Amino acid sequence: MITLALMADSTTSAQPPAPRPADRPVYVVGGGPGGLSVAHALRARGIRAVVLERSDRVGASWRRHYDRLRLHTTRRLSSLPGLPMPRRFGRWVSRDDVVRYLEKYAEHHRLEVVTGVEVSRVERTADGTGWLLRATGGRELAGAAVVVATGYNHTPRVPDWPGRDTYDGAFLHASAYRNAEPFAGRDVLVVGVGNTGAEIAVDLVEGGAARVRLAVRTAPHIVRRSTAGWPAQYSGVLVRRLPVGLVDRLGRVQARVAVPDLSAHGLPRPETGLCSRALEGAIPVQDVGLVDAVRRGRVEIVAAVEGFEDGKVVLADGDRIAPEAVVAATGYLRGLEGLVGHLGVLDERGRPVVHGARTPHGAPGLYFTGFTSPLSGNLRELALDARRIARAVARDGAPGVSRLPVG
Repeated sequence: MITLALMADSTTSAQPPAPRPADRPVYVVGGGPGGLSVAHALRARGIRAVVLERSDRVGASWRRHYDRLRLHTTRRLSSLPGLPMPRRFGRWVSRDDVVRYLEKYAEHHRLEVVTGVEVSRVERTADGTGWLLRATGGRELAGAAVVVATGYNHTPRVPDWPGRDTYDGAFLHASAYRNAEPFAGRDVLVVGVGNTGAEIAVDLVEGGAARVRLAVRTAPHIVRRSTAGWPAQYSGVLVRRLPVGLVDRLGRVQARVAVPDLSAHGLPRPETGLCSRALEGAIPVQDVGLVDAVRRGRVEIVAAVEGFEDGKVVLADGDRIAPEAVVAATGYLRGLEGLVGHLGVLDERGRPVVHGARTPHGAPGLYFTGFTSPLSGNLRELALDARRIARAVARDGAPGVSRLPVG
């Protein structure tokens, strides 16, 4: 298998060459922003890094997002190491511009990216000095270290709702939603009030859906993406090292000032704190139109979905509704169990027990990035993680790690 620098208009599906035992690269699993930034940071330290991407192009998960998506973090604080995002992208960067940036990033830094290779299992090498990656086509790749950067949006999660097979309307996971055009003039239920569900609900309203309902199990924290020109991300950066309880109290004050009380419309203020919820993986909803749509009755808040019965949706409060379409914005599974679950490096929820420059106990040389939900912005933290991981690999001196030629 051949590895080569990925150009913006050219990828390869060839197999990386089998490295000599004393000449092993660092393998990076995943060609999204986390994987690409780590590969560059390693390369900047003279360490050979090979990115393995299961799709045919970098940034695959970003390409699948809905059309209207824009970053909720600023352009300036969303750039990856070594290449600023262009000013022409604007303050809130669009999905398509993120994809363009990732393509350019791989080209600019001449990263080794091998596409069409899915890693199914990571194990220790027989001599215990490195890692063996089992991949598509029966490939066995030996690496000095491994960085898992497959990210949050790995496998769409759809709850096992009873009776779902009785529903004869359109049903799709949010990962398959692109825009509101197919739903114009239709009655649509969106399930889940994370950022994706909230934005899709607003997109449907603006795109001409006849009726839009949003099923909510737990009321989210809602923050303005920007207040008087001050992005919410800036606040997240400022408070990232403060005690959780203090950040929770500050969040309550900010919410009362910036966001109206929507209790009368079915969205009461959460009882748990903003930071406490974020540590559990529930990041706040950035308002890009939801608050106004709910206040005007254009998005109706309903109870959580419990199941389906006789073609209708059964809600937690006992109501039965009959939308023409259901969009399940119910999140994703990280999908790490088959890859590394046997190594004892995941918690009870399938999350890595450590991330960034730290390695799990008993698994030296195994790193994870992109599996947290920081208030300070995911791309910003990925950039910081990349530098930390590269520093750790260089410092710890992974046995047999391949070095780039000088000059």
